[in-house]
Amino acid sequence: MIVRCLGALVLLAGSAVWAATPVDVYQFPDADTEARYRGLIAEFRCPLCLNTNLAGSDAPIAQDLRRTVHRLLVQDGASDAAVRHFLQERYGDFVLYDPPLRWDTALLWLGPALFLALGVWALLRVLRQPALPPLEPEQRDELQRLLDEP
Repeated sequence: MIVRCLGALVLLAGSAVWAATPVDVYQFPDADTEARYRGLIAEFRCPLCLNTNLAGSDAPIAQDLRRTVHRLLVQDGASDAAVRHFLQERYGDFVLYDPPLRWDTALLWLGPALFLALGVWALLRVLRQPALPPLEPEQRDELQRLLDEP
């Protein structure tokens, strides 16, 4: 009985260690570069995850992208704009939470305003319709007769 309990305890402890994810530990030359790094990885979307930024994702591609951002900032001395441009060129507009306003993304940016204007137009059109005149007594009787039929 004790051997089984010890065996189960060893298996549980081993699975807890196996389930732990590695933590990225990077060295930065100064606090400003580290702050820029943290801001950039929070700004970009993981290409594998649907709506998780690079800082919150533990997908292998997110780990690679964090390593790339670190390399660009520390080793290459790239600016934030250069890092944005590099990742956008490689992975497209999907990695950006705010895609740029261009002709191919215009519907994405202008669509909500267009739907709002269309909704306001439809609402005003419905509200401006004239009221229907009341039914004549013989029309009311005919309608009641039609409703009462089986």
